[in-house]
Amino acid sequence: MSGKRSGVLGRALRLILLVLVAAVLLSALSVLTLRWVNPWTSAFMLDARVASWFDHSGPWQLRHSWRDYGQISPQLALAVMASEDQRFPVHRGFDLMQIRKALDEAQRGRRARGASTISQQVAKNLFLWNGHSWVRKGLEAWFTVLIEAMWPKRRILEVYLNLAQFGRGIYGGEAAAQVFFGKSAARLTREEAARLAAVLPNPLLLRVDRPSHYVQRRQQEITAQMAALGGTSYLAGL
Repeated sequence: MSGKRSGVLGRALRLILLVLVAAVLLSALSVLTLRWVNPWTSAFMLDARVASWFDHSGPWQLRHSWRDYGQISPQLALAVMASEDQRFPVHRGFDLMQIRKALDEAQRGRRARGASTISQQVAKNLFLWNGHSWVRKGLEAWFTVLIEAMWPKRRILEVYLNLAQFGRGIYGGEAAAQVFFGKSAARLTREEAARLAAVLPNPLLLRVDRPSHYVQRRQQEITAQMAALGGTSYLAGL
């Protein structure tokens, strides 16, 4: 009897191991493919579409147009880095300095600050779902490692600029530039790019078209940080 139980347990363990290996290989293949193939959607876009079926905020329309890195103003690339992840060119997916600062501030009882890098946000937006569970965080870390290992920095930034949400149903720099400024992403000015970056912490609450005092202050801070980084020459190493 105990032999039968051992046999069943062994087969179950082998099956679990096989599933884990398959999941690892499939995730790695997916990330490697997306190094060259532009994603036509993301997990966050799909989640927003499904959520729109159940809310009462009015008609929901997806606005998203992919643009290659060279078709997006370098001002927007610089603005999102100045706002979200100033050490993006040098870290390997996780900014340990920002993580330590966030932990120190949490221990002092201060308001929690975000420490997610652009690479982590790409992993989350592209493959995962909203939430704060340990499972989701673990998957985010795994996909971040894969993305950093398989994609050059410029590709990571390119995907981010095309997936970031700037308003309800508005994803990517091209759609945001068209909706809010009536121009292509290639023609965004420094001030326009900074205003778009200013709403990234919460694009459903913060507005590009009707900027609050907070958004205006953030826009000014981001513009100053863009200059402090050395302007668009900061992108040269990507």
